[in-house]
Amino acid sequence: MLQDPNIAASTAVSVGAPSGGALATSAGPSVEAPAVRRTPPTAFQRAARNPSVIFGGFVVLAMIIVGIFAPMLSSISPTDINPVARNKAPGFERTVRNDKGEPVKLTYHMGTDTLGRDVYSRVLYGARVSIMIGITVALLSINIGLLIGLVSGFIRWLDPIVMRIMDGLMAIPAILLAIALVSLFPRGVIESTWLSLFLPAVPRGLDTVILAITVPEIPRVVRLVRSVVLTVREEPYVEAAITVGTPTWKLLWRHVLPNTIAPLIVQGTFICASAILIEATLSFLGIGIPPETPTWGNIMAEGRSVFRLFQHSILYPGILLGLTVLAVNILGDGLRDTLDPKMAKRF
Repeated sequence: MLQDPNIAASTAVSVGAPSGGALATSAGPSVEAPAVRRTPPTAFQRAARNPSVIFGGFVVLAMIIVGIFAPMLSSISPTDINPVARNKAPGFERTVRNDKGEPVKLTYHMGTDTLGRDVYSRVLYGARVSIMIGITVALLSINIGLLIGLVSGFIRWLDPIVMRIMDGLMAIPAILLAIALVSLFPRGVIESTWLSLFLPAVPRGLDTVILAITVPEIPRVVRLVRSVVLTVREEPYVEAAITVGTPTWKLLWRHVLPNTIAPLIVQGTFICASAILIEATLSFLGIGIPPETPTWGNIMAEGRSVFRLFQHSILYPGILLGLTVLAVNILGDGLRDTLDPKMAKRF
């Protein structure tokens, strides 16, 4: 079949020409656009995109701010007893006179308890104590467990001895340990020892509760750190460092310790939530913080006898306790998803 040469030439030009209209010659060099390499997002950027981290971090930060600024957020002392205003409903108003004789209107936003104390003020101050206990227990258990886990996982002959001791500690329930410590130190560990010279402002019984909750949490941290150390110890770069004679402390500091940071952060959030809940349980049972110190557990314990008639004494501290524990657990789940390399691709 014959074809017009003009048509054939125009077809060849249209096929060989690029989209911009310039003709590509076979002799000319081919120019390729440089490939754009995307830098992977950092852990902080992934956390900022995770809704669980955002929600949990916001609620926890709000509770910390409430605890710190409790004296500014409340105009009524949480320890003031007024039998005339006992068991009042939320929104109750009362007019008193200050030191200058001027009338001052007081509003009880969450009502009063059986002794006439302001529930709103006690809930705010209770946030300070409960969150302080949760953070302190998490820090103590992580630091002590990290040290024991590193030594136990890296030194083979010491591992069986340490793990049997940890198994024995895990068999002790926190409540029974708290009862034993309270009976041994009724005024608190610090007040009963020479440590009161250095820490005189610790509320009575607070150190006992912290110690009772920390001891059962340490074996869990030790097991977590030990599992990470056993995995990292078999890596080729660790074996190479051992071959060239690197000291043990330098191996643990440079190669093993960085691999334990991510799981410890997640474990710390769960320990904090568990400590807050255990403290409330101990105070509710009457073996935790003394009743004169406002905590969420103490407030609910004092209001349980009149709960059917005056629900506000338990409702408000219970809501804040549940919200705080839920937020800390959600924050821990979000951090786990963010710091886990397998889950980080979703964010």
